[in-house]
Amino acid sequence: MLFRLICLPLYLKEEDVDGLLEPGEAVDAIEECFHRLARGAIENMPRLRLRMPDGALAVMAAADAELGLAGSKTYLASQDGATFVVSLFAAGETVAVIEADRLGQLRTGAASGVAGRYLAKPGARSLGVIGCGWQAESQVACIRAALPSIERVVAYCRTPERLSSFCERTRAEPGESHSDAAEQDIVVTATTSRDPVLRGEWLQPGALVCAMGANRRNARELDDVVLQRAAFVCCDSREQARNESGDLVEPVEHGVLDWLEVHELQEVVAGELEGRQSSEDVIVFKSNGLAAWDVAIGALAVARARERGIGLQL
Repeated sequence: MLFRLICLPLYLKEEDVDGLLEPGEAVDAIEECFHRLARGAIENMPRLRLRMPDGALAVMAAADAELGLAGSKTYLASQDGATFVVSLFAAGETVAVIEADRLGQLRTGAASGVAGRYLAKPGARSLGVIGCGWQAESQVACIRAALPSIERVVAYCRTPERLSSFCERTRAEPGESHSDAAEQDIVVTATTSRDPVLRGEWLQPGALVCAMGANRRNARELDDVVLQRAAFVCCDSREQARNESGDLVEPVEHGVLDWLEVHELQEVVAGELEGRQSSEDVIVFKSNGLAAWDVAIGALAVARARERGIGLQL
């Protein structure tokens, strides 16, 4: 259904966005986005980075013909953090401007939820999370929403105070090392590390790895053994992965992996590929983040905000 603007452009602040969408709703919205990607209904522009003296301006955009929306996400990332803005447009109209830190957190977690839905082994019961920052929380929430069979969450990060706080907020168990989190049925890496935090030798047969923390060519969360053990490797966009995914670029350069072996999650969601052949297979989903997700989740947030009378009309 095409998105139709029925009133003035909407401005949503972070506090407006928070609470608009449940994790399960976000997972469903991003799953439908993958279906539209597979149908060729979305044109997605990979992230571009423009260097600044104290950071970089990132720009990514997508046009979704079935939603009738186009949009962009821009953010300035520096040592002081990052500020995110999603802008949505319909034909001849500005639909919304959204402060998008929370929105981005939710759509990234939702993508891992979709990966879990399609690629986790049957009856997966445990989730391990390496990293206890902002992004890790939505990973837990969305994977739980996508897979009600998850009974146990084990988390690990190097800062005891942060680990304790994260476990209290998410009802996770604290691990004593990276390997404790890595031994679960689904393993999420959500760190800012430049060097691998997950070793392939730690993974149990049947594990699904969702690597979402590193999106630069000089940063990796996975060592080569993870890719060597993987029976199936997919990402959100091969084009974007070639530009910025050190987790895949370096293994290809090392001869551990070939780009012909790297698929896109949309192919699995659409039924074009069967990603998991066996309950013993180790599967890798490398997530870098797509503007198509921002448009999809932004459209849903705007619809919910209009229903509830939330936000500022411009």
